Amino acid sequence: MPIRKYRCSRTEIVCIIDLVPIIIGMPAGLKQSSSVVSIGFSLPEQAANTFTQSSIDLNLSPLDREVFVVLAVNLDAEVPTLDAATGDTSVQASLTTTSQTAVANLANANTLAVITNYIQADPGIPFAVPFTTSAMETPPATLEYIGIIATNDFFVQVQGRGNAVAKGVSGKMYGYRAVASADIYAALVQSEVLSA
Repeated sequence: MPIRKYRCSRTEIVCIIDLVPIIIGMPAGLKQSSSVVSIGFSLPEQAANTFTQSSIDLNLSPLDREVFVVLAVNLDAEVPTLDAATGDTSVQASLTTTSQTAVANLANANTLAVITNYIQADPGIPFAVPFTTSAMETPPATLEYIGIIATNDFFVQVQGRGNAVAKGVSGKMYGYRAVASADIYAALVQSEVLSA
């Protein structure tokens, strides 16, 4: 909660509010054990328009109750094939804390980031319009973190639609390792596993 200092003049109706900078602290029950690191990844589709998933190992130590606190995620999906004669094309990707059977959306509790690049085209008219939708690459400064990964892996998914060739996604996840108290660690692992 921000600390605020109020200065109001008795002779004026205007009141000036000075906000003191907010020091973002560690999530309760966690102790940071590393500096901020970035983890890069790349995932091509196995074949054109085929759902593909990969797991990336964080090398966390469950015996030490180690977790990964995610600060930000940047996903860059490849551009879909432009073919106004065949209709709409797209490339969708997501990053999740658990394994998925399809590209996830933000309604999924285990989803940390999503991106969709798509081209809408009308086969009857040689005209196409590109669009991109994505979660924020950098969260607002008021967020301490965007997620906590308690199990050893995170997962990246990609799938194209209507593309002539296989597409892919690359990205980076930023965060730090932390050690959780026993009760917090148990709750985080149970929540992550049961919501899979």
